[in-house]
Amino acid sequence: MPAAESKPVVTRFAPSPTGYLHIGGARTALFNWLYARGRNGTFLLRIEDTDRDRSTPEATAAILKGLAWLGLDWDGEVVSQFDRRHRHAEVAREMLARGHAYKCFSTQEDIEAFREAARAGGRSTLFLSPWRDADPATHPDAPYAIRLKAPREGATVIEDRVQGTVTFGNDQLDDMVCLRSDGTPTYMLAVVVDDHDMGVTHVIRGDDHLNNAARQTQVYRAMGWAEPVWAHIPLIHGPDGKKLSKRHGAVGLEEYQAMGYPAAGMRNYLTRLGWAHGDAEFFSDAEAKAWFDLDGIGRAPARLDFKKLENLCGQHIAATPDAALLPEIEAYLEAAGKPALSQAQKNGLGRALYCLKDRAKTFPELIEKAHFVLGRRPFVPDEAAAKSLDPVSRGILTELTPQLQNASWSRETLEQVAMRVAAGHGMGLGKLAGPLRAALAGRTISPSVFDMMLVIGREETLARLQDATA
Repeated sequence: MPAAESKPVVTRFAPSPTGYLHIGGARTALFNWLYARGRNGTFLLRIEDTDRDRSTPEATAAILKGLAWLGLDWDGEVVSQFDRRHRHAEVAREMLARGHAYKCFSTQEDIEAFREAARAGGRSTLFLSPWRDADPATHPDAPYAIRLKAPREGATVIEDRVQGTVTFGNDQLDDMVCLRSDGTPTYMLAVVVDDHDMGVTHVIRGDDHLNNAARQTQVYRAMGWAEPVWAHIPLIHGPDGKKLSKRHGAVGLEEYQAMGYPAAGMRNYLTRLGWAHGDAEFFSDAEAKAWFDLDGIGRAPARLDFKKLENLCGQHIAATPDAALLPEIEAYLEAAGKPALSQAQKNGLGRALYCLKDRAKTFPELIEKAHFVLGRRPFVPDEAAAKSLDPVSRGILTELTPQLQNASWSRETLEQVAMRVAAGHGMGLGKLAGPLRAALAGRTISPSVFDMMLVIGREETLARLQDATA
């Protein structure tokens, strides 16, 4: 058992702020969060902003906003990798002092000349520095990089909780640069130093970092530090099995909020994307925290399935208490750049949610079905609804209106009144529902006509019937 296995769990999410938060990155963050939270551990957030040319405050803000929307909270302050550059340089110099690193005076021109000669001779282009074993007395008074003195013989073995035992021949791993000649640390070194100093016990990240793990392991060993538990998760592919890209649809997390998917549904779907717990599909956050483990992660890339996402989101919308659902709908409208709800619309939507949320898979669907309570008179029927408001139907609605005038405003009574009027015309209630729905909502698809009548009340119901029959 690795030493890290016996310690209190500490995980981290370490994105680079060079763009939006990719859905794959969001899932990585979620896996780290679930693993830590399910074990009373610590979940840390580090922004790997050492690439000063590409890192932007806007991207950092977008990442933080995306994580907050997804409902992932982190412990402590957000760590900036760039702010720790002096510590990274300190470790590079310590490795030098220990004899596990060396000064390399080779210039970029020297390295390129080496590689050209290697290509010409059909040899490996992996750079072999002439300074690795050079006598310090031969060192020039010139800028130098600090390179890791990696083992040349044998192999570096990674015991990965997802990928299994992965072996890298040391002859395929170069003496990586730890500190550049300008004194700035490399990303490869910074990651190891930060993970060690932050007490990270489990490194859960995409399998595109698996090769990095071999080189980073060598830094751990050079410093005599305990290695973390490695878990490299397969990437997400599109429905066609190819690497996920914009051609498959949304790839940025913020796009999913703007498309109207609820955060709970996204958490459930992303948890299930590449991980399994028996046959469980729909589950709560509490269940996810209790069940999530590294053994349940598959080795094959997961495929994005928008139908499954919608189905899960629909179940979560239905299961969410009305009081929690309303603020999330408001946040969706803001994210999508749509007009905010007025207080009257909020009040109306709050009354209507009970008859809307079981039928919607996304917030746009819910908003569409809420047209009857969010819109204002006069409700002009759309083309399909207008067909049900023929002269005969209008006549029946005219007859219905006064009977509703003094009826007690309960579902049972409203149904009885409507059935009585329908029966008087030799038709079932279903035949009356069409024109009644057109009058109340102006649409062919809406909640039950009786739910709509209860939500909007007697006065508004009668006013809409009068509009439709005028």
